[in-house]
Amino acid sequence: MQLPEDGDRPLSINLVPMIDVIFSILAFFILSTLFLIPSEGLDIDLPEALRAASQSQKSLKVGINAQGQIRFQQRDVALEELVSLVTAELGETQTQLIIQADTEVSHGRVVAVMDALREIPDLKLAIATTSPQ
Repeated sequence: MQLPEDGDRPLSINLVPMIDVIFSILAFFILSTLFLIPSEGLDIDLPEALRAASQSQKSLKVGINAQGQIRFQQRDVALEELVSLVTAELGETQTQLIIQADTEVSHGRVVAVMDALREIPDLKLAIATTSPQ
């Protein structure tokens, strides 16, 4: 019995499985970073303030977009149910709520939200702004 000669065939490494694994890992990291970034779900363009101070404590946030839609805890809410939802979410030490209102939202809508939230005792309200570039 004669064995075939393999000496003439060049050796090669198949890189296709390695490339598949690398692209799978890359896709995993790209998709996982999308879930790391907190998103309120509203497209809000915050107003600028020259003397904006950053907040060190963790606060609850209420978003108001340009159309006046109110968003709290990742869902749209009506003004009438906002007070009960915020009261349920407030902790014993957490007494601050930040209103993230779009620059195009009417002033009356922001005042209506603030007025409704003033029913909650000892709640400190703040308005989110950005520093000018």
